[in-house]
Amino acid sequence: MKERVLVVDDDPDIIQFVRMNLELEGFEAETADNGRVALELAKLRPPDLILLDVMMPEMDGLTVLRRLRNSPATANVPVIILTAKALAEDRVKGLDLGADDYITKPFDLEELLARVRTVLRRAQQMRDLSPLTGLPGNFRIARELERRVADAGSMAVVHADLDNFKSFNDHYGFMRGDSVIKYTASVLLEAASECGDPDAFVGHVGGDDFVAVVNPDHVEEFCKATVRTFDDGVLDFYDTADALQGFIEVTDRRGERHAFPISSISLGVATNLRRKITSEWEASAVASEMKEYAKRQPGSSYQIDRRA
Repeated sequence: MKERVLVVDDDPDIIQFVRMNLELEGFEAETADNGRVALELAKLRPPDLILLDVMMPEMDGLTVLRRLRNSPATANVPVIILTAKALAEDRVKGLDLGADDYITKPFDLEELLARVRTVLRRAQQMRDLSPLTGLPGNFRIARELERRVADAGSMAVVHADLDNFKSFNDHYGFMRGDSVIKYTASVLLEAASECGDPDAFVGHVGGDDFVAVVNPDHVEEFCKATVRTFDDGVLDFYDTADALQGFIEVTDRRGERHAFPISSISLGVATNLRRKITSEWEASAVASEMKEYAKRQPGSSYQIDRRA
């Protein structure tokens, strides 16, 4: 699918020139000759990027930018502002208002195209990150697994999630729950750093689910470090009384009270040491299966698939 760029400028020659060259480079280009039309188009069908001239009659580009950032539909659309070379204050104001980059008029076409590609690439990378943990999200995880399977080298895929997390979230609220998710991300990153595999990868599927890809020679050390570090710090997120008694009490919808143990972490590991893994789906399925075995153990634990 082509990436869409909205070009906003009151000069018809610039609009035509930029549009033609964007289309020659494989982009889909849409145009607006004033700020009001640009806002309507952007809100109706948010583009992948907006090229926005600052100096326009009726509504200048900085006003357009401010309204784009204040609208939920367009708040995260990347914007490159086009400014006159002499007006440095416009560039500063634009960046303060949330512009992603700027280019000065008269501009060099190759520089403009390079900046468009760079901002789009950076925006894609940001979309691929979990907003809560900053770890690679589902798209990047799938791409990493695809690459590792295609390379046919030795690999271990780890599926990790938390035990009794829902009860923790219900008892303490989502703010403290988010803190535990962030803590888990830091634990996995620390384990990846300690395990001895310089190419270890850690991603955040969502919620309390994480995926790691580690060399099989280092995966057991990764799991041990994860379990050890998680258990060392998770009690810090509990109230003192709950931590001392070793459980929390949660009331269900029927008004019945249930005791839930301290949250722990379970890890399931799939490797291609003893049997071939032919797809990222197979790797994910086996790791999830092993994680369910780990969950049957009390407290934090891991299970590695050693079947031939």
